[in-house]
Amino acid sequence: MIHSKLLDNNNLIFSKNLYKGACVKIKNSNKTFQVIGLNVSKEICWVREWPFACNSKKTFALEISQITLQIFCSNNSSEKLSN
Repeated sequence: MIHSKLLDNNNLIFSKNLYKGACVKIKNSNKTFQVIGLNVSKEICWVREWPFACNSKKTFALEISQITLQIFCSNNSSEKLSN
């Protein structure tokens, strides 16, 4: 786990809970993403859209400062898989 600065309604908050598997919201998106990797020294993480489709391997690197909110991961993956 790492300490990261997260934005919530334009106010800085601090999270002690950013970890692989955490679900987050990011700047300029209404979608939910899951953290799949962290590089603490470079302050970046790798994320994928949540819930994810089994045939999709779309992940991307993101500066941790782009995370706006950490949220609960819903287990409702059937909605995404049916699309």
